[in-house]
Amino acid sequence: MAHQDYGDKLVWLSTLIQRRYAQICAEHDLTPAQATLLCAVKDAPEQMAGLAASLGMTRNALSQLVDRTERLGLVRRESREHDRRITALGVTPAGKVLAEAVYAEVTKRLPAIAEGLDLDDRHHLERIATAIVDAVVKPA
Repeated sequence: MAHQDYGDKLVWLSTLIQRRYAQICAEHDLTPAQATLLCAVKDAPEQMAGLAASLGMTRNALSQLVDRTERLGLVRRESREHDRRITALGVTPAGKVLAEAVYAEVTKRLPAIAEGLDLDDRHHLERIATAIVDAVVKPA
């Protein structure tokens, strides 16, 4: 396969994944950005600076997203006791429930994009997707 064809297939794969993700988010009355934010902080509060970097957003864009999501009662800013200049973001109880629901739906329904593949190809896709994510996403 030519490099351009491969790039084209990756663009379409990305589009399929984004569409499925957006559909799941909409079913929970969230934008994809809000859902991603909730899932990023569902298990523990994260510092805003690190969160902006891990989500690939400017601090200003993250702040605006947090403002909108905070107005929905789903997240809250928290100052660190040892340094009040450091702000972390955590989920509210309602945000935690919603984040868990969205995450469960995404992990259940997103793999369906590969349902037309045979079992061996699905296993290869899972292995390759895992390798890509593990190589790109470094633990904090």
